[in-house]
Amino acid sequence: MPALSSHRKTRSRTGIRAGSPAVGLTTAAIASVTLLSSQSAYAAPRDPKPSVEEVQKKVDDLYRQAGSATEQYNKAKESTDKQRKTVDQVLDQVAARADKVNEARRALGMFATAQYREGAVSGTAALMFSDSPQQFFEQSQLMSRVTDRQQAAVSDFQDQQTAAAEKRAEATKQLATLTASQTSLRTSKVQVQQKLGAARTLLSKLTKEEKERLAALERKKEDEARRKAEAKAKAEARARAEAAKAAKKPAATGSGTGSGTGSTGSSAGSSGGATTGYAAKAAKVLAFARSQIGKPYVWGATGPSSYDCSGLTQAAWRAAGVELPRTTYDQVNVGTRVATDDLLPGDLVFFYDDISHVGIYIGDGMMIHAPKPGANVREESIYYMPIYGSVRPA
Repeated sequence: MPALSSHRKTRSRTGIRAGSPAVGLTTAAIASVTLLSSQSAYAAPRDPKPSVEEVQKKVDDLYRQAGSATEQYNKAKESTDKQRKTVDQVLDQVAARADKVNEARRALGMFATAQYREGAVSGTAALMFSDSPQQFFEQSQLMSRVTDRQQAAVSDFQDQQTAAAEKRAEATKQLATLTASQTSLRTSKVQVQQKLGAARTLLSKLTKEEKERLAALERKKEDEARRKAEAKAKAEARARAEAAKAAKKPAATGSGTGSGTGSTGSSAGSSGGATTGYAAKAAKVLAFARSQIGKPYVWGATGPSSYDCSGLTQAAWRAAGVELPRTTYDQVNVGTRVATDDLLPGDLVFFYDDISHVGIYIGDGMMIHAPKPGANVREESIYYMPIYGSVRPA
């Protein structure tokens, strides 16, 4: 038996001979799969890197969206601040009503205690035990007056309860409104941060050469806007010269013509007086705005160390005694609309279709504004951005 065991062939542990075709096939298959996997990994499509022009457009758009979200934030913050004051007032009123309810409750308690101590006595018994009918009737009248006071106390308690319930309902409503405003405030803040973060990310991915190219594109954009401003400055200078020339012309003579001229002169004088009054206010606005040049743009800021666009315009016009709303959306509806050709120093110029930016016109096609994050309050052409419209606040 031992001799037979020595002739047995040793089996491969895997059950496949080393030289069998199956091994070659398996090895080839594995190699093929590996190769395909590698090719798939390297062949995965990649998003093409945006051009500098595309980055500029995208960054400008993100800044515009951030500006719009900033104005939404400003509006929500203004609403929240007002609503918080209203809630505090209503809660004080609720507390005052609760005190009055407690006072009315104490008054009722005093009547109830007195009745418990004295006990209830019927009218017949009171007449029987009284010393005289006259005394009974005097006591009856007294009890009647006590009953009237009790009834008045009950009515007062009920009125105070009703008023307190109404104030509690009002407080609940005001608190709900405050909560909604706070939610909007947080949402707008997140949106601003996201837009600005996306812009910073895009800019951070640019190479040195690309940043130089972007700077060149910005200079080109500024130059074009400046040329338009210079053209407007020349047009305004011509208009002033023509107005001065017309003012020097002698008045026409003749009864009929004189009457007409007098009427026109009166109208012009009235208009001139209004313009002069506006110019005096505008001078204060521009003096304030110029003193803020160089201070940083910070979204949501209203001064004195930093501003966003509408915060600056609001502060500047406040210096002239005119209170403007907080946001561009509301400021655009104040005063009188004016055409770009008719702009005067002090007018507010609004930009973009969503009215997300505003500047203060200073004349000659230029404005003072708080531009965007990373920039300071400065003078710039009104043609640097697409104009939405303009208003004369006062």
